[in-house]
Amino acid sequence: MSHYLGIDIGTSGTKTLLIDESGKVIAEADATYPMEQPRPGWTQQDPEDWWKATVKTVRAVMRSSGCKPADVKAIGLSGQMHGSVFLDRDDNVIRPALLWNDQRTAAECDEITSAAGGRKRLIKLVANPALTGFQAPKVLWLRNNEKRHFDALAKVLLPKDEIRRRLIGDYVTEVSDASGTLFLDVVHRKWSAPLLSKLGLDADLLPRVVESHEVTGTLTKAAAKTLGLTTDCKVVGGAGDCAAGAVGNGVVKKGVLSTSIGTSGVMFVHSDEPQYDAAGRLHTFCHAVDGAWHMMGVNLTSGGSLQWWVESVLQGLAGMGGSDVYQAATAEAQACPAGSNGLLFLPYLNGERTPHADPHARGAFVGLNLTHTRGSMTRSVMEGITFALRDSLEIITSLDVPVREIRASGGGSKNPFWRQMQADVFGKKITTLKVEQGPAYGVALLAAVGDGAYKNIQLACKATIEVAEQTPADRKSVKAYNDLFPVYRKLYNDLKDSMQTLAGLQQ
Repeated sequence: MSHYLGIDIGTSGTKTLLIDESGKVIAEADATYPMEQPRPGWTQQDPEDWWKATVKTVRAVMRSSGCKPADVKAIGLSGQMHGSVFLDRDDNVIRPALLWNDQRTAAECDEITSAAGGRKRLIKLVANPALTGFQAPKVLWLRNNEKRHFDALAKVLLPKDEIRRRLIGDYVTEVSDASGTLFLDVVHRKWSAPLLSKLGLDADLLPRVVESHEVTGTLTKAAAKTLGLTTDCKVVGGAGDCAAGAVGNGVVKKGVLSTSIGTSGVMFVHSDEPQYDAAGRLHTFCHAVDGAWHMMGVNLTSGGSLQWWVESVLQGLAGMGGSDVYQAATAEAQACPAGSNGLLFLPYLNGERTPHADPHARGAFVGLNLTHTRGSMTRSVMEGITFALRDSLEIITSLDVPVREIRASGGGSKNPFWRQMQADVFGKKITTLKVEQGPAYGVALLAAVGDGAYKNIQLACKATIEVAEQTPADRKSVKAYNDLFPVYRKLYNDLKDSMQTLAGLQQ
């Protein structure tokens, strides 16, 4: 039987899994690596760590599965979006890669907007406004701030595509991940020659673009030997982690929306045609589904906010030690009423993207009084994260995009309490899947399509993905959250000027 590998180059680690033709997961492995934060709002990583994690996890999966190298017919690649790997003419990495949540490029975003002829003109060219996380402003930041490095620059690759280069010896990306560079004409699914010209950048800096299921090459002899595979193994386009996760959740048709809470938070909805938010609050990207698009809202520190609260604040407090700290924190939060007795948390710990597009946004607790407890604060953190996702949902529905079903994934789908909270905040039932493996599973299915095991990704998802259960909304909690949400939405504008001032004081 043919087998397929899915490799997801994440922010905190790489996950690799192996599936058979039926979509059954045969084996999986994870490897972690660090993220550098040299200054507040700056994030970067060493691409060599991604490669080492790829080798480690592929070898672990092959070892534990007992699968023969020749049985692995194709590999699908996923990864954190927007990152910039800068290569010189000899394919040496020039400097640490700038990541999706790096906020250093506000000035370059203004430069791009101006060069394009304004925000509306830019959105017409590439379907999206300039945001600090995207790749294009990172390239300009290199030109403006590290001229020696820019002068040595020969290629700019996204994280997963740097791994592809190590696998096949070629520079290739695919439409879903390329959409998040700001260099792609999203409507026509090709690089935007007009924008590149306006920015004074050479198109040769960028890799070739393909559809997500297309075969981009086969393993080189060196890569096959290192991974323990064969040179017949294909590597397909794959997808950026958001589109890959949506494929893994079966979000490949109109009316289905996925909500994912990981380090970031994502609201992702399928579209059969390119649709726009004129204000640029949502992203319009190519989907990993051939000839389809999606709209997406992104919150930069969703699960990251809870991680900060539990591990930086609660860890080590009485009753909060050891590996059960998340379970203990959640139990305390669950004992508090919906709305946390009027306490709100703004989860803008590293700036925010949707809907504010503000790298200087900062987090806050608002409404604290003497009756609030540790549990109240934990619950308000979780509610603030979920309100941030509702911000995206409200924009999506206001554009008349149909949402008939919400599928939850990521850490927020595994916790029954948080699933219920999502149903109550969104006012809609939440669906979960029998097996939720995330982006690695989605690109493993794309690998199967690329190898010919399925005619297209829709049929692959239909054959392999099953719904497990549904969580209906609680009417009383829905009312409590509907009363609180307008207050939450107003707070950003109320505090924006103070956030800007405080951000300037932080080093």
